[in-house]
Amino acid sequence: MTGTYAHAPGFIVGDRPKIVTSRFEYEDSYTLTRYLATDGYQGLRAALSRPANEVHDEVRTATVLGRGGAGFPAGTKWGLTPQGVYPRYLVVNGDESEPGTYKDRLLMERDPHQLIEGCLIACYAAGLSQCFLYIRGEMALAQERVAVALNDAYAAGYIGKNILGTHFSVDIVLHWGAGAYVVGEETALIESLEGNRGMPRLKPPFFPAANGLYGQPTIVNNVETLANLPWLMCNGAEAYTAIGTKTSPGTRMVAVSGHVKRPGVYEIVNGVTTFRDLLYKDEFCGGIRNDNELKAFVPGGGSAPWFTPDQLDLPFEGSQVGAAGSMLGSGAIMVMDETTDIPAAALTLTRFYAHESCGKCTPCREGGTWLERILSRVVDGKGTSADLEQLIEVGTSICPGDFPHASNEKLGLTAVPFPYKMNTICFVGPSAYAPVNSALVLFREEFEARIVKRHTIPVTAVGAAL
Repeated sequence: MTGTYAHAPGFIVGDRPKIVTSRFEYEDSYTLTRYLATDGYQGLRAALSRPANEVHDEVRTATVLGRGGAGFPAGTKWGLTPQGVYPRYLVVNGDESEPGTYKDRLLMERDPHQLIEGCLIACYAAGLSQCFLYIRGEMALAQERVAVALNDAYAAGYIGKNILGTHFSVDIVLHWGAGAYVVGEETALIESLEGNRGMPRLKPPFFPAANGLYGQPTIVNNVETLANLPWLMCNGAEAYTAIGTKTSPGTRMVAVSGHVKRPGVYEIVNGVTTFRDLLYKDEFCGGIRNDNELKAFVPGGGSAPWFTPDQLDLPFEGSQVGAAGSMLGSGAIMVMDETTDIPAAALTLTRFYAHESCGKCTPCREGGTWLERILSRVVDGKGTSADLEQLIEVGTSICPGDFPHASNEKLGLTAVPFPYKMNTICFVGPSAYAPVNSALVLFREEFEARIVKRHTIPVTAVGAAL
C-alpha cells in the first residue's frame, strides 16, 4: 500500500529524505513506546527550551507550506491572529474527504504522536490556548489510535498542565466528524465544532484568524502540515530548506490511485519530483498498469482540473502547476489509462460533489444537481448536442468566465490563472464543474460519440397532393 520507508526520523532512502513517514514500516509505529524510541517528543523539548517567538520565527523562516490544499505558509498564518486577544485556538483539520486523498489518514493511523507533538509545538509558538483535533467520521482506526495516543501522552505529561516541567499548559480535544465533505472548508469545520450544521461562513467577516471558533482567533492547520514541526524543531530551518526548492521546501506526501502498477502514499521531495518520476519510476508507482498508455491524470484531488501526458514533466511546485492550469491541492493524483471511459469518469466525480453540497448556495445546490443529471443523460446515450452546451452554461453559472485549463483553446476558450472565480461561498460548487470542464475540453469527441443522432423524417401534409 505504501512505498519504502526509512527507519529513523529524517533518514534518507537513496536521495529522498523522510520527514513525516520515517516510522511507517514499524508494526508498532503508533505506540508511545516506539515514538519515544525514535526521538519522539524531542522536537517539543527543543521548542520549549526557546522563547515562543523564536520557534514561530523558525517555522516562518522554513516556509512550511500548508498541505491541505491552499499551500499557505503556516508561520505566516500564525502571525495573522490579532495581538493581545485571548483565548485563541488551534483547530486541526483531519476531515480528509477530497476524492483520491488518503495521506492524512495514514499519518493519524500510523504516527499519531507525531501529529500530537506538532500540535503542541504550534500551540506554544503561536500562543494558542487549546487544540481541537477534528477527524473525519469514517476514519474509525485513525480515531481510535489518536484517542489512545492522546491518553498515553496525557499520562506521560506531554499534554496538560506544566508540560515537561515548564509553564506551558495546553489541552487537546478530539472531535469526530459526521462525514461531510464540505467540512474540509475551515469555516464549515468550525461551524461543525460549535455543534451547528457544517456550512461555510462568509468571509469577511469570518476569517478564522480573527473571528473563528467561538468568535475567538483561530488557526486552522492540516494534519500533514503539523506533522512537519517535530522534525523541523530537531533539525532547524536551514536543514529543512535544504530539501526541495526555495519556494517549495521540504517534502510532501502524495497519494496515488487509479491505473498505476503500485498505487499508494509516497513522501517525495517538494518542488523537485515530477509527475513523470512519481508515475513511472520503480521507487514509486512503477508505470501504468498492464503497460498501457497514460490518457489523463488529476494532479491535486478530485476538484483539480485534469492534466494529460503533456504535463508529466511538471514538478510538484504550486506556482508551476497553477500556471499550467491546475493545482496540487490535497496531494492526490488519480491516474486514467487509455481504457478509461472519460464521460463516465467525469460523472463519478461530479456526482460526488453534487451529493456533498451543503445547500447554502443556490449555484452549488442547483448547479451541481443539474450537472449530474445532464451528464448522466449523456453517459447513458440519451443526450443531445445541446446537452454539451448546457453543461458549459450551467458550469459557468457556478464559475463565471472561462474555467482555467491549459488546453481550453480546444473549445475556443482562453485559459485564466488559478484559482478560478466562483459564485459560491466555498469551493464545493466549482469542484462539481472541474471534472466536467476538463473532460469536455480534453476529450469532447468521447462525449459527442455518446450523443443521440436524430434525423428529421419528411412528412407530407394531408391533402398536399390533392
